[in-house]
Amino acid sequence: DRTMPLARPTGQIPDTAWTSGFREMTEPWKGAVGCLGVAVFFAMTIGIISWQALEQSPEEWVLRGRTGGMLWERRRGALLLRVLPAGRTVAVIAVGGVPATEPPPPRDRCWHDGGQFCYTWEEDAELRLSLEPPPTPATECYGVRWTPLRPDVMLKDCFSMANVSWYGGASIRAQRWPLNSAESHAQPFVSGDFSKNPVGYGPVLERYFLGSTGVTVTVAPDVPLFLSLESNRHFCLETPAGRAAVPLRYLLCANTTTPPPPPRLSPSHRSPIWQYYGPAGSAAKIKRGLKSLAKKLKRHHLREGVLALGERCTAILAAAVRPDHVPSERRKRHDSTHAWDPSLIKPLQLSITLSPYTSIASPLFLRSLRDSEVASYWLSLQPRFGGCSVPLLTTWKGRLCARLNVTSKAALSWYLARARHLRQVLGATYMVFEGAEGNAFLEQAVPPPAELAGDQYTGVLAAALATLGNATVISAGARSSHLPLFVQMSPLRSDWSHAGLKGVIPSVLHYSLLGYNFFIPDAVGGSLDSDTPGDQELYVRWLQIVTFLPVMAFSTPPWLCCDAWVLNLTRQCIQRHRDFVVPLLIKYSEEWLRLGYPIFRPAWWLSPTDPTAFTIEDEFLIGDEVLVAPITEKGQTWRDIYLPGEGHLWMDTNTAHVFDGGTILRNYSASLAEVPVFVK
Repeated sequence: DRTMPLARPTGQIPDTAWTSGFREMTEPWKGAVGCLGVAVFFAMTIGIISWQALEQSPEEWVLRGRTGGMLWERRRGALLLRVLPAGRTVAVIAVGGVPATEPPPPRDRCWHDGGQFCYTWEEDAELRLSLEPPPTPATECYGVRWTPLRPDVMLKDCFSMANVSWYGGASIRAQRWPLNSAESHAQPFVSGDFSKNPVGYGPVLERYFLGSTGVTVTVAPDVPLFLSLESNRHFCLETPAGRAAVPLRYLLCANTTTPPPPPRLSPSHRSPIWQYYGPAGSAAKIKRGLKSLAKKLKRHHLREGVLALGERCTAILAAAVRPDHVPSERRKRHDSTHAWDPSLIKPLQLSITLSPYTSIASPLFLRSLRDSEVASYWLSLQPRFGGCSVPLLTTWKGRLCARLNVTSKAALSWYLARARHLRQVLGATYMVFEGAEGNAFLEQAVPPPAELAGDQYTGVLAAALATLGNATVISAGARSSHLPLFVQMSPLRSDWSHAGLKGVIPSVLHYSLLGYNFFIPDAVGGSLDSDTPGDQELYVRWLQIVTFLPVMAFSTPPWLCCDAWVLNLTRQCIQRHRDFVVPLLIKYSEEWLRLGYPIFRPAWWLSPTDPTAFTIEDEFLIGDEVLVAPITEKGQTWRDIYLPGEGHLWMDTNTAHVFDGGTILRNYSASLAEVPVFVK
């Protein structure tokens, strides 16, 4: 028996041996064993914590590129974009819509491809990061794609504003530069009309955001996007829940300030614009009013520019010249007696205004109803189960209207032919098209057809209007900065707030950064009523800013609102615009066409690493050589002026004094008749 091999130990302790041995232990031994167990437990706990602290970093690389990469931060559940070799974090993206505290693993199912990283939150969403071809050699780009795995998952990525100033995106009612101090609840990222929705987004927007750290965010055009702005915290990109498997896709690029694509052709416009403010009851009154305004401008030695008719006056004058209801055999006799002669206002030129809307009481709309052509010419709701299309009605300037169907080639051809005809019979040089912004379907909580999702209405209409020539003005811009169109800025309040005068320069910088360099600012003094009408100081300070913009526009002539010296100042500003500003615009428009650089530039364009320059919203550069620093505070005749570009010299055009760049001039004097302008 003793030579038998020992049986394999089972690892089990015989109960009898354990219990009998334990009974024999004295009480001190029992205490010692208990203390030893507690000590082992604490040692293991400390060891695990130490291992997690030392071995598991709170940040983990998930995708590396040539000059940087993407990391995952466990504590905040955030993606980090970091550039090398300095290891500087240029973007922090807090992840929403998934259990962000669950850390992605160091490797995943697509790790075999070094250019991708994939991770799936089970039953929630999938994240895919990928290296993408850069636009320039010094730039590195990463594609971010979130795919929901359930219809109720709302994807949401929030970009931190901590130590980063953000620009671009959407225009807002009281425009800010940068966007950090703006506030907006989550809403569709679609251009809009502030008169309809003051808290919505404005008429010019692009899915392009630029951070002061040199990072850009470009959202894919086919993503149904919501945007929210939380002041000085973050801005968030969201996709609405309830849509099956609609991904959130965007491109992150580091070490870049890549501008939008350059245009094919720059537009043309003559300055200044004098908006017609006379009687509008009939065509005869409008004609007399135009002649009277032309004579007054001539008498005040303001003979150059454009007389601009609004939409209502254009319609009245057009109906009198060639009304739709006059039978063809009587039109020749009618034209000879009611013809409009553009030579009556020469050397001034005429601008007319149209829109893609028509009143439901108009002969045009009623005729389309009679001929069963509503769906062919106007946006309509398609029935689910057969039947007739129903026109999608909306309001425009207080009237119930139908809107042109831009997806119909027949409707677009008719609309463009009508515009060309009106331009010819009225002898107009310029045409303004209002009402291009907004999505009529979303405004009424109706899902739009795929071809009109988001801002595609604006884009299609802009492309069509561009065929009318480069003397065309449109009221909105979305993915249309490459077209040779002027963009009409939104009306502003006649006050000193960011919804008034203080919003002019932020709007200029915003439009120009997004590629809309040729715009028509709101009229001097503002177009919307305020609590303090007739503010001469406001009129003068506004005039001083628009002198340095592409076009000067007036709704109230200076002789109606101000003292005689303001009229003389207006003449001087118009001459300065013609002799000094226009040559600069021509010079830098060539650079814009060639490189895509904005014509109107922020202070940080020459001081890209100076944090002071990131938040300056009351100065702007024309190209690299002229700095305009107007007064935007009521009652002030001095201001602080930041001179960008360390190593450069700037000369005050008023005094010929020269100052160093990269410095701040404190309490710099500027009387009511002066605007500080510096030449590099």
